[in-house]
Amino acid sequence: MNNLDAVGHAPSGWTCGSTGGGSPNWTVEEDPTAPGKGRVLRQSGSARFPWCVKDDSALTDGWVEVKFCALSGREDQAGGIVWRWKDGDNYYVARANALEGNVSLYHTTNGSRCTIEYKDAPVARNTWHTLRVEFKDASIRVMLDGKACIERDDDHIAGSGKVGVWTKADSVTSFDDFAYGEPR
Repeated sequence: MNNLDAVGHAPSGWTCGSTGGGSPNWTVEEDPTAPGKGRVLRQSGSARFPWCVKDDSALTDGWVEVKFCALSGREDQAGGIVWRWKDGDNYYVARANALEGNVSLYHTTNGSRCTIEYKDAPVARNTWHTLRVEFKDASIRVMLDGKACIERDDDHIAGSGKVGVWTKADSVTSFDDFAYGEPR
């Protein structure tokens, strides 16, 4: 997050919400344990599928990467990335879950989240991980901590869309070093 953003408030230049209702709470917070040693974006509310997208982003093909730390949650402890985000009801999401020990790939269409693939993966709670997605046309590659976990083709969501971060349910998750770009 931008170190100029006010602590305790949503980040400037981002739109935050939730698919399926609830009360998400996206705020900029100080976190000296974060990889960037500064401010992070933290989701600490409870909602079905909280998301926060970068307003000025628009990618058809490219990559998105974020460092995340799942801090707590009774129902879930997840951190994720969204891309080709058209609106709060239509986008792709890749997420890593410390409670379940897996990485998943979904498409959300008309507000309904549909599983594309799950893969068991070591996702420790209270530990910073790097989640990365690379996408071109229908090809999608999801990586956790530099290791490819899921490589699939899926064409449910095409064209340009915003990019951002995502959690689930009561996950309290911090995000740092968010980056994205065109295909390399």
